[in-house]
Amino acid sequence: MPDRDFVSVFEAARPNLMGLAYRILGSRADAEDAVQDAFLKWQHADRAAIDNPGAWLTTVCTRRCLDLLRAAHRARVDYVGAWLPEPIHTPIEDDTEDKLDLASSLTTAFLLMLERLTPKARAAYLLHDIFDVSYPDVAATLDIRQDACRKLVSRARTDIENAAVRHVTPLARQEELLAAFQTAITSGTPTRLVQLMSEDIRLSADSGGKVPSVLGTLTGRTEVLAFLTDRLREWWADYQWERADINGARGFVLTRDQTTVGIVTFDYDAAGRVRDVFIMRNPDKLTEIRKGAIH
Repeated sequence: MPDRDFVSVFEAARPNLMGLAYRILGSRADAEDAVQDAFLKWQHADRAAIDNPGAWLTTVCTRRCLDLLRAAHRARVDYVGAWLPEPIHTPIEDDTEDKLDLASSLTTAFLLMLERLTPKARAAYLLHDIFDVSYPDVAATLDIRQDACRKLVSRARTDIENAAVRHVTPLARQEELLAAFQTAITSGTPTRLVQLMSEDIRLSADSGGKVPSVLGTLTGRTEVLAFLTDRLREWWADYQWERADINGARGFVLTRDQTTVGIVTFDYDAAGRVRDVFIMRNPDKLTEIRKGAIH
C-alpha cells in the first residue's frame, strides 16, 4: 500500500476515532494521544494482512483508550474539587434527528454518566450503541465473550436510560435558558431563570484547585440562585459572554482580556428545565476550546 494510501485511510478514520476516544476519556488531549498511538501502530503494521482497516484501527484505539482511562482514574484520586470532562466545540448546524441524537452523546451530563460505568462497559456501550459496531466485533475488541459483551451493553444502556441524560432539548428552549442565566448574573434579576430551573438543580465547578471556585456541589434552587446572583455577579462582573455550541448543546465561553477564563454548560430534564449547571474554570481544560470540532 503506497504511503499516501495508508495515510489517507487513516485520515478517513480519524474523525470517528477522535469521537470515540473523547467519549471514553473525557479529554481532548488524551483522545489525541490515543489516536496518534493508533496511527503509529498502523504505520508499522502489516497492512497487507488487515482485511478491514477501519475495524482494526477502532480496536487499537479503543484498547489504548482503556489503558489511558485506567491511568486517568488513578490520577483523579487526588483531584481537587469536582472533575468535569474537558469542554469541546461541537457545532449544531444540522438539526436532523440523527445529528441531534449523536450530539446528545457528547453532553457533559452524558459523559459524567459514562464515568460511573466500568471502563469495558463504557467502551462496549459506545462502540455498539453510538458507533454501530456489531456485537462480535465489540467482543473481539474487548477480548470478551459475545454473551458477556451483550450483558455489558444492556446494563450500561439501562443505567443511561434511567439517568435520562440523552434526551434532546429544543434549541429554542436552550436559548431561552441562556438569556435568563446571563440576565440573572449580570443584572441580579433571576425571575425568568427561576421558572426554568428544576427544584433539585445542581451546580458543579471544575477548577482543578488552580483558580478560586466552589469545591462542592451546590444543590437546590435557593443555594444555586444565591451563588449565581451574589457571588458570580461580583466575580464575573468584567467577563465577556459569548454563546457557543459546546458538547452538543448551547453554552457560554467567558473571556477576560481575550483570554478564556470559564465555560458554562447545562443539562436539562425531560420537561426542558435546567437541572445541572457545569462551570469549567480549570485553565488546563480551557486551552483547546477553539480547536476543530469533534463529532
